[in-house]
Amino acid sequence: MKNFLLVLEMILGLIVVVTILMQPSKADALSGLIQGGTTETFFSKNKTKTKEVMLARATVVSMSMFAIVTVALNLI
Repeated sequence: MKNFLLVLEMILGLIVVVTILMQPSKADALSGLIQGGTTETFFSKNKTKTKEVMLARATVVSMSMFAIVTVALNLI
């Protein structure tokens, strides 16, 4: 059981690192403030289906699972 949890924690750790590194930089948003961008775009209307939101959700889910597995390993 302990070996299974250790392997699961390593896999979840890799998933967390990959999902964090795949997220786009937020530095591009600052240039929109200076230049004045439009807020009515296709992506602003469909924010729940964009790649950024899906990566953010995957990061939160994998971090939560990582924390649960870490607590379980400490209890064993």
